[in-house]
Amino acid sequence: MTARQTSKRDALWARHDARWRAPAQIVGFWESASHVDRDILRHRTVGPWWDLLAELGITLLVTREYEHLAVAMCAQEGRPLVSYLRLPHPSGLVADRARDRVFVACTRNPNQIVTLHPVDGPTALSGRGHDLRMTRKLIPIRAAFLPGSLYLHDLALVGGKLHANAVGQNAVVRLGEDGSCERVWWPRCIETEEGPAFDRNHLQLNSIAAGRTIASSFFSSSTDRVSRLRPGHRRFPVDGRGVIFSGRTGEPVCRGLTRPHSARLHKGRIWVANSGYGELGVVRDGRFDPALTLPGWTRGLCLVDRGPGIAFVGTSRVIPRFRQYAPGLDVDGSVCGVHAVDISSGRSVAALVWPEGNQTFAIDWLPTGRSTGFPFEVGRRSPERRLRSLFYSFRLAAPGKESCP
Repeated sequence: MTARQTSKRDALWARHDARWRAPAQIVGFWESASHVDRDILRHRTVGPWWDLLAELGITLLVTREYEHLAVAMCAQEGRPLVSYLRLPHPSGLVADRARDRVFVACTRNPNQIVTLHPVDGPTALSGRGHDLRMTRKLIPIRAAFLPGSLYLHDLALVGGKLHANAVGQNAVVRLGEDGSCERVWWPRCIETEEGPAFDRNHLQLNSIAAGRTIASSFFSSSTDRVSRLRPGHRRFPVDGRGVIFSGRTGEPVCRGLTRPHSARLHKGRIWVANSGYGELGVVRDGRFDPALTLPGWTRGLCLVDRGPGIAFVGTSRVIPRFRQYAPGLDVDGSVCGVHAVDISSGRSVAALVWPEGNQTFAIDWLPTGRSTGFPFEVGRRSPERRLRSLFYSFRLAAPGKESCP
């Protein structure tokens, strides 16, 4: 072998040896996961945002699907802390606060369910002792791959079991920790003489207002009619076609919505985002009653009973090719952010906006004493050695354990 051939081979081996070294690449499942455009993480706040998170004692978790980001926010020792994890097109997210687990649905093909758990930080095995900065960080501990035909959207815990909207099959599925998937519910409108129409997305059945059982749960959908024009078609008539289905009957209990998302059951009332009009409201006597209108496509909702009782609702910009889905919005004035709404008054009390952001999808929370978010922090130095130390020798926190700040 010539000297030139040897040099070329050695350079090739050196490139291979240098790849897949960054922890972000490993936990994110793709090589460019360690490269983040910082502009999309730049934020501004309105009102006492950080004081509110501190008062509630929560870490807010948000998925931003088209930017391939899961973002966490909390107030730690009186200072704002924003952290992130890169995942391929994360959509649904739900926190299992009884077991300190967080589940995220990633809807690229094949779909994935990623399970995250807080850690106690690096052990003494790392050679650097117990790094408190890395305590309570959420890291992936399991990933299950599922067919892309499911087109997973919302995630919810029903009876303590993980469920998801299989939008591509017009059904709700129960997901097992072993990667299994079983259809457990679908609306009556997809039933035919040949059997239920699971062949393609006819309805955009996209969120779960979780009750204790499937029968006591509710589900949002863009329509309750199977027709030639489907929800993904440009000419699909969206305005007022959306419904909320009853899990018990399989029939609508509310009509007149426009692209509803993020239905949630709270103290016996169904809350839902009427996305096409930028509204958040509740279902009363079979009708949607808007509580307030926000500047963007409303999607992503969680309700927190701590303190005054706050609903956190996300807004998104409208993707240009989907402008027709938002007949009630100022599309050009839409913003990407999260808004804190007083549940009793329906008044927006604080917000965080990403000026260069695009889409939010799901929102949930954990107590800050159990998790402060993800290992990759915004605006703070996170030396590579600290991250390597964490991923080299982490140990999982015991469920329900409040770690020292």
